[in-house]
Amino acid sequence: MAKTRTNIFLVGPMGAGKSTVGKRLARSLGLEFHDSDRALEQRTGVDIPVIFEYEGEEGFRRREKAIMDELTAREGIVLATGGGAVLDPDNRRHLAARGTVVYMQTSVDKQFDRTRHDTTRPLLQTDDPRARLAEIAAEREPLYREIADIIVSTDQGGIRGLVQDILDQLPD
Repeated sequence: MAKTRTNIFLVGPMGAGKSTVGKRLARSLGLEFHDSDRALEQRTGVDIPVIFEYEGEEGFRRREKAIMDELTAREGIVLATGGGAVLDPDNRRHLAARGTVVYMQTSVDKQFDRTRHDTTRPLLQTDDPRARLAEIAAEREPLYREIADIIVSTDQGGIRGLVQDILDQLPD
């Protein structure tokens, strides 16, 4: 059965450029842009590291699941998801059923380059962030692929080129 929904959901690891590309893609398509992490921060009134500090990853994932259900149920949006949103089976089911899923693939090296100075990523607050990125990639890569309708590499090329690559691959 062909998907009739107009939503586009961007999935992929942290540092893949989901939010940056998502904003430009939404503008190109005349759709609303949403970022699940920002929506969660607005809803709770605190940033993600604070949620992790007080509720742990489990508390964060529970909140993320509720936001994901709400946002994916909308119509006519581009949604940049958090890198770990695919860990929850219900999130994957909603993403796959409610829109076109674009997996923004990037290498661990590129992720490390793009995130190494970012202190707002709780999962990278470790002695060896590169090793942690590799662990996360091994766990999540199959889940991104499982639900992807489109796969684009974000390792090279600019934002404009990535947006065009996605536009060229979107179903009519």
